[in-house]
Amino acid sequence: MTAHHAVVVGGGLAGVTTALELADAGLRVTLLEGRPRLGGLAFSFKRGELTVDNGQHVYLRCCTAYRWFLERVDGADLAPLQDRLDVPVLDVAHPGGPRLGRLRRSALPVPLHLAGSLARYPHLSLAERASVGRAALALRRLDPADPALDGVDFATWLGRYGQSPRTIEALWDLVGIATLNATAGQSSLGLAAMVFKTGLLSENGAADIGWARVPLGDLHDTLARKALDAAGVRIELRTRVTDISRTPEGGWRVATEGDSFDAGTVVLAVPQREAHGLLPAGALADPDKLLDIGTAPILNVHVVYDRKVLKQPFFAALGSPVQWVFDRTDSSGLPDGGQYLALSQSVAHEDIDEPVSVLRAKYLPELERLLPAARGAKVRDFFVTRERTATFAPTPGVGRLRPGTRTDTPGLYLAGAWTATGWPATMESAVRSGLSAARAALAPLGRHREHPLQEAV
Repeated sequence: MTAHHAVVVGGGLAGVTTALELADAGLRVTLLEGRPRLGGLAFSFKRGELTVDNGQHVYLRCCTAYRWFLERVDGADLAPLQDRLDVPVLDVAHPGGPRLGRLRRSALPVPLHLAGSLARYPHLSLAERASVGRAALALRRLDPADPALDGVDFATWLGRYGQSPRTIEALWDLVGIATLNATAGQSSLGLAAMVFKTGLLSENGAADIGWARVPLGDLHDTLARKALDAAGVRIELRTRVTDISRTPEGGWRVATEGDSFDAGTVVLAVPQREAHGLLPAGALADPDKLLDIGTAPILNVHVVYDRKVLKQPFFAALGSPVQWVFDRTDSSGLPDGGQYLALSQSVAHEDIDEPVSVLRAKYLPELERLLPAARGAKVRDFFVTRERTATFAPTPGVGRLRPGTRTDTPGLYLAGAWTATGWPATMESAVRSGLSAARAALAPLGRHREHPLQEAV
């Protein structure tokens, strides 16, 4: 019985995915999570009458694994995709005054699907727009899996192809900061090439944007628990794992603060530093590499106005410290006709530890610059959420630090967005890691589960 019992440590997207796949293959599964909820770093909480997401999370049509996850927990209708990519981009620093542009796709094949939008993009000069096309064609020729790309930073490569600082700011970083949580100069060319090649240069609709129209907790906790319960997974919340060791019979014993669980398979689906602390001796040839994987923060600024100040569901900003602004009014349950905006601030090293009063003095005037309707509106509430280790840092060289799902010890596996999925630290990467961990764990048990999402596993 123990041989066919699996313990998954960590209830984020990676752990939930792993547990579902193992249970669907017929294993008895126990999921251990130290928090009182599932969802990892994509969760919700209550603040008075509001239901607040800790941060704004989006995905793209090319995120096939996360889309599978939404279907698996019966939540796809709650996080729909755009019919067609359309990103309003507002530049408030233009000499002639604020200027609105849009990044849209057409129905034409790749790469012509973005050509019309780029030709009309007002935030770049004619020469800069032409240079983007040359760089995009060169990008299509890159293999993101080539180890040589991991050691080069994206900004250096863009410079080789004539991308000006303004082009990087108004286009490449506009997308890259949001997806990589790093500027071009801080990003591995391999990861950047993966993002842009997959999202913008693979299929016509690959970059269409999706986001939850309900609190993230409804998807990643409530619906995830329902799916896990239906699959027969035992869920233990508020259960912190303290040790993982071999049993005399060759299995595994997972110790918690008040209990222990014996299993034939263990999957560690926790952040890299936590995984490092739990790994038994000999599990990885050089476990300290996990400690060399840096982290990057994300700050979210939440503002509740007494009236509607934004007509669009979201927009991106240039010429301002504000990066992306989303309307979260409906999903939060805000009453009384006000509007709730969430500012998603990636690469937030300078702001992550600033007092709320400092952030309020910084961001409220910026919102008034961007949104004239906000100038006469009353601020009902202002608060921030901070994720100091929101993602792993996608710096050059990080690829050689990310481990695969298999360890050197039979029966012990790793999962998490930080493992070697080929993707940056996204919900997509987390789900892909869980699918890979489950497949690896099932193979020695003779349970080769065929999955419809072959490219994700």
